[in-house]
Amino acid sequence: MFGYSNFVWNINSTSMTTNITYSALLALLIGTTAAIAQDSDVADAVMVGPLDQTVPVAEEETPSPAEEIVSEERLLNEFTRYREYIQEGSLDEADVAAKRIVELAIRVYGPMSRETASALNNLGIVQHSSGQYDAAIQNFSSSIEIIETVEDRLHNALVNPLKGLGSAQMANGRPDIANRTYNRAAHITQVNEGPHNLDQVEILESMAESFIRMGDTKQARNTLDRIHIINVKHFEKNPLGLIPSLMNRASWQHRAGYYNEERASYRRAIRIVESGGGKDDPMLIEPLRRLGESFYFSDMTSAMNEQRGLVSTGEMYFKRAARIAEKTEGLDWREVAKTKLALADYYTYIESQNRSRRIYAEVWKSLSADDERLLLRDQEFSQPLAISVRPLPSYAGGVAESGGDRSDLHTGKIEVTYTVTTRGHVRDLETRANPPEFTDMQTVVHREFRRRVFRPQIVNGKIVEATERTFTHSFSYLQADLESLRESRAKASTATKAGKR
Repeated sequence: MFGYSNFVWNINSTSMTTNITYSALLALLIGTTAAIAQDSDVADAVMVGPLDQTVPVAEEETPSPAEEIVSEERLLNEFTRYREYIQEGSLDEADVAAKRIVELAIRVYGPMSRETASALNNLGIVQHSSGQYDAAIQNFSSSIEIIETVEDRLHNALVNPLKGLGSAQMANGRPDIANRTYNRAAHITQVNEGPHNLDQVEILESMAESFIRMGDTKQARNTLDRIHIINVKHFEKNPLGLIPSLMNRASWQHRAGYYNEERASYRRAIRIVESGGGKDDPMLIEPLRRLGESFYFSDMTSAMNEQRGLVSTGEMYFKRAARIAEKTEGLDWREVAKTKLALADYYTYIESQNRSRRIYAEVWKSLSADDERLLLRDQEFSQPLAISVRPLPSYAGGVAESGGDRSDLHTGKIEVTYTVTTRGHVRDLETRANPPEFTDMQTVVHREFRRRVFRPQIVNGKIVEATERTFTHSFSYLQADLESLRESRAKASTATKAGKR
């Protein structure tokens, strides 16, 4: 995910004269969800819905007498409101404010200016946040085009809108295009800040995510290696500074399914901490806990005989993390509770119910001390929580492989109902596919839920059975794939009827 960029106004800059008119650039504003009510201070421009969008403005060369002189101060005040709306999570209001900012920026600085590019970037950000991905893509692209015109194609100001564009493309189901966008952003940082700059790490992580979504774990792995090399070089004289990078690297390795390499990253982090702070340093708690959790998963790159007994290996790491947490004075109570719950979950997973229930009871009691702790108690025990979750496929059929037009992309759903027993097992499992033709996806989801183990629900300090639980898995599919499945089903039905005659 990309961060909100600062909107910096260059008071001394002058607008460039181009062939793009004020009205033409206003048409780039994609108000796809709601019309903007006419502002009393901006009486000459009203943006409405996409079906009847008009911009009743006067010509730039001959403004009407009623047209208000727009100032930089007014623009900055509008941007302040925009930021307040973003901080409050009021996306509809932020969307309206962002569109006003673009309009004002065009008037004050001209359509082809860095300020207008920044305004379009901010509009893209709020549209991305509210799920208007097509609109966000167009506004990020417009921002990029302006910067390329007023600066050049390798200017560092392109990085933020490129990151936004890539994120919107990813969310819109096009990791293939997003990958190219991120690659360009990374290249620009390398040109401007050197081949080993840290600013590109976030971009490379997004590239790794795009490779994972495309199913290309090999390229994801290579990208993660690039990130690691950059961090190792940067923290060469500060081993402890490498810890966050190693932890992040392990998380990505887990997502890509390289569990053996994930464990190697955690072990390296543990060795670094031990060499600097000893065997009982509280910094060891998180890598130990996450190392233990990695043993719930089997690395398919290893032989099956190497996988036997791996789950039991995790116990030593959970126990050590819990021991350090309990003996560390002044450690945050949330960290203590989280670490003890990880050990209890492990015992539930291996069906050592007496030990798991004893620890659950201890944590329940410790989280019942005050209102703040009660909030965490409710989060951890009010509903069953899956102890280990394997990723479900996001695409069906040929979506992941199709690199071309995805205009026929649709969303399907697998609806799941189930019960979690007091021992954390699943029963009464039922799954339904919509459209019903996607039985292969239904089978994958059904199999994953059948193998899941849950932390049981606890009510009033007692473990209870959780009935009528529901879950919905959404996936993308191509209309062509659905039609192919329907055709195959029709042929099979015809063949069956012919066989009965």
